[in-house]
Amino acid sequence: MGLFDAQERAHLQAAMPLAARMRPQSLDEFAGQQHFLAEGKLFRRMLAADRLGSIILYGPPGCGKTSLAEVIARHTKCRFETLNAASSGVKELRAILDAAKDRLATSGERTLLFIDELHRFNKSQQDVLLPDVEAGVITLVGATTANPFFSLVSPLVSRSQVFEFRPLSNADVRELLQRALNDRDRGLERQEVDIDDDALKFLSEICDGDARRALNALEIGVMSLQPGQTFDLEVAQESIQKKAIQYDATGDEHYDVASAFIKSMRGTDPDAAVYWLARMLEAGEDPRFIARRIVIAAAEDVGNADPQALVVANAAAQATEFVGMPECRIILAQSVTYVATAPKSNSAIKAIDTAAKDVREQRIVPVPKHLRDAHYAGAGQLGNGEGYQYAHDGEDGWVDQDYLGVDRTYYQPVNRGFEAEIRNRLEEISIRRQQDATQ
Repeated sequence: MGLFDAQERAHLQAAMPLAARMRPQSLDEFAGQQHFLAEGKLFRRMLAADRLGSIILYGPPGCGKTSLAEVIARHTKCRFETLNAASSGVKELRAILDAAKDRLATSGERTLLFIDELHRFNKSQQDVLLPDVEAGVITLVGATTANPFFSLVSPLVSRSQVFEFRPLSNADVRELLQRALNDRDRGLERQEVDIDDDALKFLSEICDGDARRALNALEIGVMSLQPGQTFDLEVAQESIQKKAIQYDATGDEHYDVASAFIKSMRGTDPDAAVYWLARMLEAGEDPRFIARRIVIAAAEDVGNADPQALVVANAAAQATEFVGMPECRIILAQSVTYVATAPKSNSAIKAIDTAAKDVREQRIVPVPKHLRDAHYAGAGQLGNGEGYQYAHDGEDGWVDQDYLGVDRTYYQPVNRGFEAEIRNRLEEISIRRQQDATQ
């Protein structure tokens, strides 16, 4: 160790933000993730035996993925190498892989490679890893906020154990904040600042399970106070400012929130639907995307149980395009609550999907002669249109006539809303057909 090494390390640590200084030094200090870190769980057993295979750490920001990688580095007997996929390319990756292969061949020393933000590597870069991961030249530890089953190539996922991180609970975050306040070496104990219980409660709730966000706010607030002053609720609110809503417009959150939004409308829960609507709008989602989802839901999930739902949804989509934010949030809320509370039927989508399946898989049904176009010269010689009965000539606008040529039932209306009337009408027609057939 050089003469100034200790002093240099101290200076570097002092410059670190509180969240970095308070990273756990062991599994016992780790907050949350007990579904795979608790005593007796697979991960803990593998780490204790130094038999950790390639793993992918997947979860939202600030829940401990990088911290766990550092704990692994302290426990493993492997050579520990690290890369950030956002700032590294194939050249740096190949250099580490080549060095790992040489070490393994000459000394038997294994290499554990931690790649942060692994999803930032494109498919070709991920493919570079595959041979050495499969051959055991390296043990890969990848961290990602994106669903690995979508963002990573399948061969890499299949060769790795996926551990999903969950957002920290309010109690977990509060424990971390209290630990930071009481830690003299790494934390804020030297600052001699009192903190209100309400302030701790607020920070632990507002951070949405993101420990980094809570610790950063705590540090900002504490460092802005004089010794002896109190870190109260007002200081906590000023320190964290506007809540940052986790929402990646092209990632998991986008699809998960949109899915919850659609399912809430389908499930006739206007309160949940409006919440997910607000979540998307506050995160900056394109309101036109939301409007399209409402139009689809009006047809797919409401359908003819309330045909007006599609009219309302389509009008909202047009008005959203015309008005824009922020006022279009009102229009969207109106259409969302209408669609959510309308009677539901998926008969229309079931009908078209079943018919399309028959078109794809069954023999194509020819158009019956009496339904074919008879408006061109020579159509009569082919017999087109012969025997066709004009429906409006019937006493009530209906005549008993075959329009398909085969016996199929695709549209089966439910007994709800306006579709119940349609159902009764079709049942009446069916009875008349049966009566005509027996006469």
